[in-house]
Amino acid sequence: MTGTFAGQGSRFALPDVMGRVGGLWDKAPWYARYLAYALLIAFAFALPSETIGSFMTPQADWPSVLFYPIGVYVLLAIGLNVVVGQAGLLDLGFVAFFAIGAYALAIFATNNGWNFWEALPVGIIIAMAAGVILGSPTLRLRGDYLAIVTLGFGEIIRITANNLDWTGGPRGISPIPYPPSVEGFEIGDVEPLKYGVLDARPYYYLLLVFIILTIILVKRLEKSRVGRSWAAIREDEDAAELMGVPTFKFKIVAFIIGAAIGGLAGVVFGSQTTSITPVNFPFILSALILCAVVLGGSGNLVGVIVGAFLIAWLPERFREFADYRMLVFGAALVLMMIVRPEGLIPSRRRRAELAEGTGGLGALGGEAGAATAQHVHADVLTPAGGHPDGGHPDGDHADGSRPDGSRPDGTGGATVATDREADR
Repeated sequence: MTGTFAGQGSRFALPDVMGRVGGLWDKAPWYARYLAYALLIAFAFALPSETIGSFMTPQADWPSVLFYPIGVYVLLAIGLNVVVGQAGLLDLGFVAFFAIGAYALAIFATNNGWNFWEALPVGIIIAMAAGVILGSPTLRLRGDYLAIVTLGFGEIIRITANNLDWTGGPRGISPIPYPPSVEGFEIGDVEPLKYGVLDARPYYYLLLVFIILTIILVKRLEKSRVGRSWAAIREDEDAAELMGVPTFKFKIVAFIIGAAIGGLAGVVFGSQTTSITPVNFPFILSALILCAVVLGGSGNLVGVIVGAFLIAWLPERFREFADYRMLVFGAALVLMMIVRPEGLIPSRRRRAELAEGTGGLGALGGEAGAATAQHVHADVLTPAGGHPDGGHPDGDHADGSRPDGSRPDGTGGATVATDREADR
């Protein structure tokens, strides 16, 4: 199988290595998967080492870059993927929830003396409430209209924070207190529970724990009734509604969960920066996180994480080319969308859509896709077990009659024939 882009008479193909790896992963026994998870987590905790950092960001402090932008971008991309990749809703103002979480921590911790753990759930709840406030009147919109409204919401939050006294106005809020520390607990040369301004590694470990917990939550949702409802809405909202899926309810759920993850990222970010201003939450941040989702492979959690890592890391890695790095970065994104529009690690659905040049159920390919689409169409638009003409699989109509007008008990045929003669 190859990853393809179907354009105007042109087709770019790349070996679908990740598709083959995914197939092997699906066939692997459960203990092999858990071993792989354990190794990945161990590697993630070992990432802040100086040996790795000397290559990854020779011009910047590697643990600081790991926390922000890399770690924060990964968590934000996971949240946006719930909205965009799983539920199929285009959100261009996701940075608003990030800002709400950060400002909630700053206001409650700085102005009211709360510690990090007390402000954390409040920041998440406020972000979730903002998701409800935004989603309730707007999620009946679709496509470009929804994108424009969410873009406006993101700008409203930033402008509001810039003009209110209790958010600090353009100066922001500072100093934001650090999370409570635990002294004397060491692993090697690191005190992972001692938070301060000099060492970013404890913040990275804290963020990593939240990322792991968020991944577990999102994967469980993806395999649940909620995830299946999101998939139905993403593929065809009208068909999902006809099949009895409460689409508005599940779109609100997607917005709330995405907002909660964005708020969580904002709270952790605010605790490390110790000072936040409206400048920290521009529209370009929403655009970059959306780029991460699309680049990695919309709907695929692993792909989204890889995409966020690359979006955050590449500009930092080539910081020495300060005059050209963003130009090269943008050109690389454009080239990637031409050569590999399905993303680096696309979901099976997205890979099938682009391979066939179609979307929705027809993207399953060949006779299987056509048969599946026809089956769902019949299930949606006809009575249960019936045919589109109101009949049954054995040829009988819904009222018990056969195509020739007769009934199983032998009656009805003559009457129909007489009626036909009369019509003539």
